[in-house]
Amino acid sequence: MNPNLLYQHGTLGALVPGLLNGTQPLGELLAHGNFGIGTLTGLDGELIILAGVVYQVQASGQVRVIETGAVPFANVHWAAFQAARPVAAPDAPAAEAAILKQVGSRNLFAAIRWHGRFAQVVTRAVKKQTRPYPGLAQTAADQAVFTRDGAVGTLMGYWSPQLYAGMASPGFHLHFLSDDHNFGGHVLSFAGVAGELAVQRFSDVQLHLPASDSEFLAADLDGDLLGDITKAEH
Repeated sequence: MNPNLLYQHGTLGALVPGLLNGTQPLGELLAHGNFGIGTLTGLDGELIILAGVVYQVQASGQVRVIETGAVPFANVHWAAFQAARPVAAPDAPAAEAAILKQVGSRNLFAAIRWHGRFAQVVTRAVKKQTRPYPGLAQTAADQAVFTRDGAVGTLMGYWSPQLYAGMASPGFHLHFLSDDHNFGGHVLSFAGVAGELAVQRFSDVQLHLPASDSEFLAADLDGDLLGDITKAEH
């Protein structure tokens, strides 16, 4: 267990043309960490991994614990966060500035865990796609959006430097899970937060590619992948 290592299976860039098939079983993914985010085959909901438990936020809004499935894309690591600090921020820009202040550099990958009360959280979950899979930009139009005021829970995910755009979505990629486990998903926006913020920086990143997947090996991944990632993720 290396707390300095961020593990990633697949790339967001590969999702752009519709490579949405799960290429790593959850069991194999969890051998590399107990904290993370991702999605399942066909972009079937949003994954949140906390303390080794995998939560799936479905497009119906239901949150369930799952033990089987496969991911086309996910990030995980072994949680070894710095001591959490009480932090309050009036809005998302101030919150993001507070996170980066704790990270200490925009040029390192870092994990974020912020537990507290949020004035408002807006999330989404993509509806499960079926073959032939559409491109990532199209799936963004086929998503369910949820809003909760006064949400109490965990904002979690990763900061990725612009330098590595394409491998990951540059900037913040955040998911949310409420303490009552009935609200969550990929974070589209959030407002005022007060709670305990902890970060974990990484000196190493392991990118695991689906080298035995014939669709990935044959795919043409040239083009404006980053533009489509930005449209779909933000």
